Amino acid sequence: MRVAVVTGASSGIGYAIVKELADHGDFQIYACARRTKPILELSSLYSPRVVIPYELDISKPAEIVSFRDYLMAQHHVGGIDILYNNAGVACSVPALDVTNDIVTDCFQVNVFGHVNMTRELSPLVIQCKGTIAFTGSIAAILPVPFITVYSASKAAIHQYARTLHLEMKPLGVRVINFVTGAVATDIGDPRPVLEDSLYNTPEGLRSFHSRDNAVKNGTAPSVYAKQVVHDILDHLTSAPDIYRGRFVTVARILVSILPIKLLSWLFFTMARMGSISPGSKSK
Repeated sequence: MRVAVVTGASSGIGYAIVKELADHGDFQIYACARRTKPILELSSLYSPRVVIPYELDISKPAEIVSFRDYLMAQHHVGGIDILYNNAGVACSVPALDVTNDIVTDCFQVNVFGHVNMTRELSPLVIQCKGTIAFTGSIAAILPVPFITVYSASKAAIHQYARTLHLEMKPLGVRVINFVTGAVATDIGDPRPVLEDSLYNTPEGLRSFHSRDNAVKNGTAPSVYAKQVVHDILDHLTSAPDIYRGRFVTVARILVSILPIKLLSWLFFTMARMGSISPGSKSK
């Protein structure tokens, strides 16, 4: 059987990808997440050793090393055919309100965790001439207000994946960055706007919540998973960036034809930022 490793597998995109791979019938999937209860329930639907839950926090390098050692100790694992770096955290906080801890937590998962997973597991992927995939985001290419740090983390992983694509190509490994649009998951950030935030005004809160429906109206995770698994298994696919999810076509067109000044104006207007009065609240 082919071997896949999927992070962030307890819900949303990761859970759907694990299920899609399991339904193919010829994969053994190591489904990694901080919470394994949902994965245990999923694994019970398949034959033993098809979906293998593994408790892993990718923000902790020592746990990644332990996972690598665990895989190498499994005699039936000759390598990794698919390493899907999907785990992620949201960060919907105005840039002026972001603390050092918030920035650190976001980058530890969305960037450093994937970099560390790739480094530690790459010998096993190279052994199979497999595929390394990342869940990117259109937030990396569009100036969406109030997700500044999240967007920066995704932009970082986009560039990492694009350059990794060049470094791994001579080794026979494909790298795919799935530039992801709206997908109906629960990744949203529940944190409210701070009490003393400059944006904690009726106009500011209206702007802050102006994009809430985008995720709710996104592509179903099962549909998204079917598309990306097909992309991975289609060995004719060689481009490092593949666009999947709702709004990706529009996003791609906007970025390719609009100058940044006009693109910024568009998102400023869509978020109703112009209704926020300067100095309406002071810290």
